[in-house]
Amino acid sequence: MDDEKQIRWVGSAYDDVLAFPRDARKEAGFQLGKVQAGLEPADWKPFDEVGAGTREIRIREASGIYRVMYVAKFEEAIYVLHCFQKKSQVTSKQDKATAAARYRAVVNGRKEKK
Repeated sequence: MDDEKQIRWVGSAYDDVLAFPRDARKEAGFQLGKVQAGLEPADWKPFDEVGAGTREIRIREASGIYRVMYVAKFEEAIYVLHCFQKKSQVTSKQDKATAAARYRAVVNGRKEKK
């Protein structure tokens, strides 16, 4: 268990996932735990338009469809960029823009630490 990657929440992502209904929140936590252990989430897709290496965990619950965007390619941590309820077939421009801005913040923050 010591080799599990740390999860770092960017912006309001942690508060946003806490606002999910209980079952969706539990599923998000379970899937992120799999990512921490170096495994693939059950249902995901690449989302490189947000930033290289970004992935989206897809959660379908009775209460709706939820997404957790994260990037795990950095050695120090898994960065959870954005958590939201999906309202339509297409991911909204606002959700993409939020995740992309947080991705840039992570990349810039990593450069400053070097």
